[in-house]
Amino acid sequence: MLKPRWENEVLTSRVEFRRALVAWFRDHGRDYPWRRTHEPYPILVSEVMLQQTQIATVLGRGFYTRFLERFPSIEHLATAEEEPLLKAWEGLGYYRRVRMLRETARAVVAAQGGGFPQDLPALLKLPGIGRYTAGALRAFAWDLPAVVVDGNVLRVLARLFDFTATVDDTAGLKQLWAWAGELADPENSRLYHAGLMELGQRICRPGLPDCLSCPVAGFCKTQLPSALPVKKPKATTTAVDEHALWLKDSQGRILLHREGGKRREGLWKLPTRDAGDVAKLPLLETEDYSITRYRVCLRVYDGASLAQPLPAALDEYWIAPDDVMALAMPAPFRRVIGRFLEGK
Repeated sequence: MLKPRWENEVLTSRVEFRRALVAWFRDHGRDYPWRRTHEPYPILVSEVMLQQTQIATVLGRGFYTRFLERFPSIEHLATAEEEPLLKAWEGLGYYRRVRMLRETARAVVAAQGGGFPQDLPALLKLPGIGRYTAGALRAFAWDLPAVVVDGNVLRVLARLFDFTATVDDTAGLKQLWAWAGELADPENSRLYHAGLMELGQRICRPGLPDCLSCPVAGFCKTQLPSALPVKKPKATTTAVDEHALWLKDSQGRILLHREGGKRREGLWKLPTRDAGDVAKLPLLETEDYSITRYRVCLRVYDGASLAQPLPAALDEYWIAPDDVMALAMPAPFRRVIGRFLEGK
């Protein structure tokens, strides 16, 4: 890969770059709850939550606080049962994250007695801990030398070095991680990495950045920041219809399905059927939602006229109305079921 001609110029100025970034963060860094602690467990929870969810969502809707109230220590998380675990994560999606977080907790409790290892090789041996999370723990929990590269940092580095190649393929990631390691401040790891990430969130943001407010603008080599970073083309969005039943039995119980598979395993939803099986049933409600590259139209039909007995499929159960909303379920189904239960 051809490297920018000014790579050495940027790296030669790394000491001044670090000082400028750390000074800016000391004065302007935001107060997040995970920055008020140096304990690795709550920091780990925040990092896993923020992997695919925005800060505004994690904080504004109270996910972080509620999760730590429900599982206040790594020992509590390690012994968590499936239903309360999924319920505490409900609304964040990507439920594999919280299951893997529990696996991390179990490994730490079993092998370390509840104490996290601090060296990088030992951290990387823990289930669910990759190079980003290991670096984040070293930097934010223990202020140890680390390399921490998330989406915000990738964008900052691509602009800083005027890196016009694709950033999210193997070669691009390898180069940007290498630069991140060379720039990283070994003396102020916590402040430096928090500052670099916040710089990407607030100043060197997607689209048109606020270069006039950037504390490290003098080190930046790009002349067209809005064009960077370059990413692989996004997958085409596919429209999908999902056909579900709203059905009660003679006791007023509601038919629900408990999901298997990897994406939503253990979550509850209305039972779904093939389009032909519900074509003649009255349509009660629709709900649109997105999941990865799919745009889904959830269509809910009145199943009262269907022949009994039901349930007709595996993992379908009659649930009392008062118990339904206490179950963990995908947000679109929760919204629809909530409206039905409220008579809307």
